[in-house]
Amino acid sequence: MRTRPYLSEVSLKPSAEAHAGSFPFSLPVVRALGRLPLHPQVTFFVGENGSGKSTLLEAIAVAMGFNAEGGSRNFRFATRESHSGLHAHLRLVRGIALPRDGFFLRAESLFNVSTEIERLDHEGTGGGLLAAYGGKSLHEQSHGEAFLSLFMERFGGNSFYVLDEPEAALSPQRQLAMLSRLHDLVQDGSQFLIATHSPILMAYPHASIYECGAQGIRKVGYEDTEHYRVMHDFIANPQRMLKVLLEP
Repeated sequence: MRTRPYLSEVSLKPSAEAHAGSFPFSLPVVRALGRLPLHPQVTFFVGENGSGKSTLLEAIAVAMGFNAEGGSRNFRFATRESHSGLHAHLRLVRGIALPRDGFFLRAESLFNVSTEIERLDHEGTGGGLLAAYGGKSLHEQSHGEAFLSLFMERFGGNSFYVLDEPEAALSPQRQLAMLSRLHDLVQDGSQFLIATHSPILMAYPHASIYECGAQGIRKVGYEDTEHYRVMHDFIANPQRMLKVLLEP
């Protein structure tokens, strides 16, 4: 298991101050970023929709050399330029060792990444690229199967991965399978940054969890996350929760 991270810290450059009133610099999570230490194995970013966790994760990924829509560092396609300029104002503290490989996975643009993989494989520029994804086009698999194929077949050890809501297409059972594979990859020297809503995934032991919200960004314990508390309360007594939610 690797104890030194490929990326150990993220902070804002002084140049960000000139953009403080515009998006995404106006987001509390960006304004309060300060110096953000990252866990050498797994760091989770959690929070409500619109809290800025995916925006921050995207900026880190782009600053690390990944394509804004996802894929490996070799992917340079663009179907729509929608990412912010935040990446240019981030200061990254990298480790001494370089990752062998890496991948930026985001739920909303997996279709575009799958299309690019097919194109590169068809043109022969990817050197039999589909073999690295289980030998089957991701378009020929369900959304959940495609996600899991990426995780099981494409990802390897001693690498750096950025995942934006990877649970979006996965059943609870598949999330457990992903958790097991995550542990294998961590044991094999890989580092992960993950934005998620999944209480299953964020239960991974010893990980750092950062909660993004109106207060900015702060480190929290697993059982202190809103995701855990809401799910725990619902599962413990669903009838009580339903009564509160559904009765006039």
